[in-house]
Amino acid sequence: MYMRLLLQRVSLLPRLPLRLSASLRIFTNAPLATTVGLFLCFFVGFADGVLMPFFALWAEKDAGISASHIGLLLACYSGGELLATPLVGGIADRVGRRPVLLISTAGVGLGFAILYFTHGVWASALVLILIGAFESVLHPTISAVIADAIPAEQHRYYFSIARVMSSAGRVAGPAVGAVLALFSLGAVFLGSALATLLGTLIIALWLPETLTKNSIPDDEDESLMGILPAFRDARLAGLLLWSMCLQISAGWLSSVLPLYAVDAGTLTPSQIGLLFTYAAALTVLFQLKVSSLLAHISNFKMVIASGCVLVGAFVCLLFSSSLAALVLGVSLLSLSQMLFGPLLPTLIMELAPAHARATYMAAASVAADLKDTVGPAAGTSLYAVAVRLPWMVGIPVAICATLALAFNVRRCGGGKTP
Repeated sequence: MYMRLLLQRVSLLPRLPLRLSASLRIFTNAPLATTVGLFLCFFVGFADGVLMPFFALWAEKDAGISASHIGLLLACYSGGELLATPLVGGIADRVGRRPVLLISTAGVGLGFAILYFTHGVWASALVLILIGAFESVLHPTISAVIADAIPAEQHRYYFSIARVMSSAGRVAGPAVGAVLALFSLGAVFLGSALATLLGTLIIALWLPETLTKNSIPDDEDESLMGILPAFRDARLAGLLLWSMCLQISAGWLSSVLPLYAVDAGTLTPSQIGLLFTYAAALTVLFQLKVSSLLAHISNFKMVIASGCVLVGAFVCLLFSSSLAALVLGVSLLSLSQMLFGPLLPTLIMELAPAHARATYMAAASVAADLKDTVGPAAGTSLYAVAVRLPWMVGIPVAICATLALAFNVRRCGGGKTP
């Protein structure tokens, strides 16, 4: 209650710019649980932004880990998520959102703090696996909290806000991380830990429980702690399969474009960082505007539009490696993600029973982890064969995945306007 009153008073300050005041009203008009979920998106994105740009430097210079093992360490982080999600990904549908988020954020935050004192490959790998295990339930449960407290017709809009909050954190995080790195590379872990534990404090003080006992089914034969019940839904399986294919091809842009730009002599590594900061800033600035303008467009048409924009990015890079082509390609990728990013959780929530939202989102998290594992490896392998091969292959893959996904959306009844 105090958090909402504070936001309401701030939003009434007469000297605030109109756009800022309008942004604050988004939070004051939302249910408290949804507002907390949106702020958690910011802190999680901020923690990742503080850490990730400096992880490799910390591993090599402070932790005494050779460059050849850095990629394996990052794989341990995602591997911990991938191993834990099938087992406990839907546990928030059984024991409640609030306790799961408290334990998850506390575990991730303390894990980052422990990394500050950790040295050596094996110790670091073990801590990263544990962090990944705690984080496996974080994102699905946040999505469930956001969706629990608002009507279904507002899901796409609020998932758009969630993307803005996460992107804002990823823009602010590297700047804070750069300041911390001036004192110590390991200090970035303390920054990530502090941001995540601040999220824990917000949950403890303000997050109400959004899972009602009446929504939990009496049938105990099928446990909701695992995500198997979600994958038994053929509609969800089809949706995740083709969205994963679409996102794998989109991931080639972010994983291959740095190599493409540096090898062509167009950008330096530091300029690549600025290019992707620009891409994240586009999401912060224009995600809500795009979502508002297209609020009455059907999910079917949104899928088609997202795929067409992604294909446009591939075509742009296929014919040129100039600075203009790189900027346009990244801009089109950002626009594609603005269209598709809020749409995927919206579609999943349409399929998920009210008592299984975290379970269904955990199934989507598994698909995302597989995408993050397979995508960069496939893209860089294609690039090793021929410089423009990722863009040449990406065009037909994106077209086929878009058409198949759009067909599944229409078949599942998701072609209607929200």
